[in-house]
Amino acid sequence: MEDPLSKDDSPRVLKVLEALKQASHQLQAHPNPNSDELNSSSPIKALLELQTESDTILSKDPKLSALSQHLFDLKALVETLQETRGRYGLKSFLARRVSTHSISRVAGSIESEIQAWIDRESIDTLTRVLREQPFNNEDELIKLLTQLEDRVSQGFNRELQDLVLKSKLFSLLEPILCNPNCSKRVRESCASAIGALIRFNKDVFVGQALMGPTIGSLVTMASPASIRVLCSLIRSIKSPLVDEIESNGEIPKIISFLTFQDLEMRVLAMDCVVEIGFFGRKEAIEAMLREGLIKKLVELQRTELGGDLIDMGRYGNNDGEENEGVRVDVVEGKRESTQRRFLERHPFASCVARFAVQLEVGEGLRQRERRAFKQEILVRVREACVSDAEAATIVAEVLWGSSP
Repeated sequence: MEDPLSKDDSPRVLKVLEALKQASHQLQAHPNPNSDELNSSSPIKALLELQTESDTILSKDPKLSALSQHLFDLKALVETLQETRGRYGLKSFLARRVSTHSISRVAGSIESEIQAWIDRESIDTLTRVLREQPFNNEDELIKLLTQLEDRVSQGFNRELQDLVLKSKLFSLLEPILCNPNCSKRVRESCASAIGALIRFNKDVFVGQALMGPTIGSLVTMASPASIRVLCSLIRSIKSPLVDEIESNGEIPKIISFLTFQDLEMRVLAMDCVVEIGFFGRKEAIEAMLREGLIKKLVELQRTELGGDLIDMGRYGNNDGEENEGVRVDVVEGKRESTQRRFLERHPFASCVARFAVQLEVGEGLRQRERRAFKQEILVRVREACVSDAEAATIVAEVLWGSSP
């Protein structure tokens, strides 16, 4: 008999496993099958059929012994439940309650074991494909990388982490990310997967990212996808990553993205600058200012995608607002909604003040450094503006948007 879960047929293997996992999940919510369900395409019937085939399918892998036992327990519980059907009395009632509770619990264990099985198959398939260069099927590789990203994004799981570490998956992804001979979309998918692994467990994977060429490759790739991953990594790793970016001389490249023709790159570069402003220490902020950041932000704010938020009450105390709790909440909610819509259409609105605010409230600077940078920003704003009116507006936003 052909093994229906042969590793030579991985896509079908994973499809079968996902269906069985879904069946066990449904069974947890509805653990009280009737006779019709046992004779139909119900979740419990699928699991009982797997138990019938367990000698053929599961006995070949010692890691599946727990799943085999859970399926055996499930069959016994279902048989016990069926025996109590049609009987009356307290004893039969309690027996049915105990059986349904036990079925739900065992179904949960089955789901966990099947998920572990899926993880092993998926990681094994992905590592095998990553080693096959040049890649024969880029679409399949990207699909596998997306599945990995989705899986680790569900939250920490120790067994999954062990699989990733044993497979040396990070060490397989990084060279592909850094290889300019690989296609851009494969490199971007590897970048997203690396970012997801770091968010999955920073303590384990941050060191590999900081010591290797990952960060430099994300900047050098200079695509919206790579900068999006870089922003997410800055939010995850914070000041240590900004220190690494600054020490490797990547700040000028990031600032140069603000003048790219591609709008998405300019918007993401702005996001990156804001994140660096929040987490960056003195050296990183100085490096950005030396690259003419304030002048570039003033120019972006001057465009049709810029503008200012000062007239919308974004930077101010709004002392004229009514001081009644519910009324203030309603007014503030409407204002925030209006500002959000405005920023969606004008991503560079008040960008100078938004950067200054990040320095003011961020984690990287001492208080005296914040005050010094605030004064330097004001000087550079006046130098970059083409009119007194423009300078007055931006200076007012910077002053109102940060504490004195």
